[in-house]
Amino acid sequence: MAETSVAPGLEGIAATCSSISEIDGQAGRLSYRGYPIDELVEHSSFEEVALLLLDGELPSAEALERFDRGLRSHRQVKYNVREIMKFMPVTGHPMDMLHCAVASLGMFYPQQELSDSERENVSHLDAMAMRIIARIPTIVAMWEQMRYGNDPLPPRADLNHAANFLYMLTGSEPDPLHARILDACLILHAEHTINASTFSVLVTASTLTNPYHVIAGAIGTLAGPLHGGANQKVIEMLESIGRVEKVASFLDERLARKEKIWGFGHRVYKTRDPRAVLLMGMMQRLAKAGNLRHSQLFDVALELERQASERLGPKGIHANVDFYSGILYHEMGIRSDLFTPIFAMARSAGWLAHWREQLADNRIFRPTQVYTGAGPRHYPRGPSRGQNP
Repeated sequence: MAETSVAPGLEGIAATCSSISEIDGQAGRLSYRGYPIDELVEHSSFEEVALLLLDGELPSAEALERFDRGLRSHRQVKYNVREIMKFMPVTGHPMDMLHCAVASLGMFYPQQELSDSERENVSHLDAMAMRIIARIPTIVAMWEQMRYGNDPLPPRADLNHAANFLYMLTGSEPDPLHARILDACLILHAEHTINASTFSVLVTASTLTNPYHVIAGAIGTLAGPLHGGANQKVIEMLESIGRVEKVASFLDERLARKEKIWGFGHRVYKTRDPRAVLLMGMMQRLAKAGNLRHSQLFDVALELERQASERLGPKGIHANVDFYSGILYHEMGIRSDLFTPIFAMARSAGWLAHWREQLADNRIFRPTQVYTGAGPRHYPRGPSRGQNP
């Protein structure tokens, strides 16, 4: 039998062709459809970036206005979804809730199997994607109100995507700086080539199931601590350190035990994650504006990155997007178990772009394996198996 090699985790294996995003891990660069991520954060909006990811080009003013109007008009979800959410345990993690709620949307907004002509209809696919992108923030914000005994707040059509989410989350008019920073965070998290959750999208989409199943599967994948759940772990880690003076001893202990330092290291980037660089700049904007809630935690984060970079940087291990997104959301007053649902809100745009790309040239995923089990053998017979003689 010929020997077959296996690439654990499919590392280095190209599973698809894509024109959606590109990473240069050595240089620390990320681009969406050819546009550098720092330029999109500075000049664009999440709504525009979502449509860029879906359609491949920056939209015209008219197309963007139409897409944005659609997002605002489809934020509401049917009351049946809220009723399902009422019966979920409030102690459950919001990602578990989101996985269940998004999967249920397919029953209340049914989408039958797409015909060949529908899979080629850009406007039809955009409309389907837009409805999902619009409703995920509503579900997350509804849960935040409901799990503390409050009625969910209706969405506001006069606010953009990020500002409306903050309003529904808190019940207060959002701070313009917070809304702008959240908008930038959504852009930074919107897409990142073929990571674990996006690969889940490709596999599920290749069966031609409906997009709600596709996105629910991606949410389930994102929930893992080695993927989207890492930013919540960062806050727990920083709180356990507590003070700047304890950073060195914390690092000594972790490194001696060869334990993971949450928010550091990346499978692709061999230098600082460009998204982490931009997020750190946003933290500094909050600090200058006097909007830090727990500046001591921010100081701990800065010192941890400095010391960890000194020790781990030569090995190509640097702060990644999870390190600063966690502390940034925390400083904005967002509960840590909502960090990953917010990640899903943003990444839904990239997921749906890959869903569309998969449909355009579909072939169902069916990888092979290297069998390592027992060789051929016969089932034992006789009284020893408890059979009748």
